[in-house]
Amino acid sequence: MKSAYELAMERLTKGAPSKTLSAAKKAEIADLESLFKSRIAQLELSTQNDLASAQAAGDAEKLELIRGTFTRERAKLEAEREVKKGRVRDSR
Repeated sequence: MKSAYELAMERLTKGAPSKTLSAAKKAEIADLESLFKSRIAQLELSTQNDLASAQAAGDAEKLELIRGTFTRERAKLEAEREVKKGRVRDSR
């Protein structure tokens, strides 16, 4: 018996066959992954420093604000990465 995921994947591949990417596109996507991985790492480091200083000060509100900001910024970076990867995949 197939799971819902497996059935959905079958329907997806029937409707839109997968594209093969050229070596240049694969390299460009790998570069984007690397770039955004480093940006996210920078964000994590700066956030850890901010969290440590807020925690040392005992400021719970600032901790929550920093965590919320981090979550939003990381989501923005991940969304931007996926958009750029999609553009590479869809370009000719």
